[in-house]
Amino acid sequence: MSKINRREFLEISIAGAGVLASTRGVAPVDAAPSPAVAGAQNQPGKPMPLGLIVDVDGNPEGALGKVHELGVPTCQVLANTYGPEAAERLREALAHYHLEVTSLVVTGPGPEDYDFYKGPLTIGLAPREYRATRIEHIKRASDFAHVMGIPAVQTHCGFIPENPNDPNYQETVDAIREVAGYCREHGQQFRYETGQETPITLLRAIQDVGLDNQGLNFDCGNLILYGKANPVDALDVIGRYVQGMHAKDGLYPTNPRDLGQEVPIGQGKVDFPRLLRRLRDLGYRGAVTIEREVSGPKQMADLKNEKVYLEDLISRTWA
Repeated sequence: MSKINRREFLEISIAGAGVLASTRGVAPVDAAPSPAVAGAQNQPGKPMPLGLIVDVDGNPEGALGKVHELGVPTCQVLANTYGPEAAERLREALAHYHLEVTSLVVTGPGPEDYDFYKGPLTIGLAPREYRATRIEHIKRASDFAHVMGIPAVQTHCGFIPENPNDPNYQETVDAIREVAGYCREHGQQFRYETGQETPITLLRAIQDVGLDNQGLNFDCGNLILYGKANPVDALDVIGRYVQGMHAKDGLYPTNPRDLGQEVPIGQGKVDFPRLLRRLRDLGYRGAVTIEREVSGPKQMADLKNEKVYLEDLISRTWA
């Protein structure tokens, strides 16, 4: 995200469509896969199902109706309101549309500015000012996911310091360990969404946190928008931790203050044919979640075009 935060984008776009989902892709080589990550889309003959992210706070029926309209079987749900009533409304909507939730996406609380200046001060667990509140918020999200049977909790951890000698690096690692450990007690995966960190920084953080329930929601577009890596090459570093992905395209940043421009799939720098082949070769079988960061009718029109493109590409990748 760039000018607006993720929640604002989801609310003004398709009443909650955003980040896409995934279930278990490939487990870390040094850790056994968690049984909680298994899902219907990982059955033989059904690799890489499509999905969509939706904000279900307030109107889960309307949000999940957009997933149904797009005609994909999975979704990631963004929710920051937890409790019995929210759980029941979400459960009813999921049953109505026969959808599978592959992860719970968590944002905030507090401001989140998706740019290069305010972003390091506001996004994720890296900023000291918001860390304690967000740790507790993610724990509540984990409780909610446990009640709902959602196998993973997913969030941006923020601009994790590139320098491992920076005192805030270890503080951030400790915070991630606390929330990932809490998710582990519920049998859940904790997933970093890529974006603000270089691949080697993510790998270092995962290894220093040291828990076996960590994975990535691999947002290939974000790696371009933040200027952090070519997504295909990034898989050489962190590919074995990919448990979900966002299908999104973009251009590299040219203004040092702002992220690059997000564009429809096929018009940016992500090489999707090579990317999906590489994920296949790594053993990834999880969902391919479409994310298109525009609002109004154009978003659904673009999503439908991207669905057709990705369905054909996935079919050819596995032919």
